[in-house]
Amino acid sequence: MVAIRPAQASDLTAISALDARLTGSDKPDYWREMLAPERHFLVAENGKGALAGFIAGEVRAWEFGQPAAGWVFAIQVDPKTRLKGVGSALFEALAARFKQQGVTRVRTLVDRKDHLILSFFRAQGMVAGPSLQLDKELP
Repeated sequence: MVAIRPAQASDLTAISALDARLTGSDKPDYWREMLAPERHFLVAENGKGALAGFIAGEVRAWEFGQPAAGWVFAIQVDPKTRLKGVGSALFEALAARFKQQGVTRVRTLVDRKDHLILSFFRAQGMVAGPSLQLDKELP
């Protein structure tokens, strides 16, 4: 069982360390920005009070005429606690906060080659949305 609560500045070292371990990229400034008041940044703690995972997002009105939606920016779960409901608990807690803000949709962007995260979001009931990401490499 995990406890879900808002992230605090004192959590940033553990959040940044977990993310760096899983992605290979250390970005403490990015995680500090997630503490902004308009964002939802949640952590899951295991029964011993240690970080089991985190999720971050916010409600945004998409720039191309889409109605406001909740956007998931990031989710990470400690591999030792995967398949124990931590990610689902974080997602459900974030979705509840989005719903309290009056939105009826949740969106995110994923790399189509990242089968782990694709499987996770599909298990949460997410499917391909109405937008198509376009991409161009800059010289």
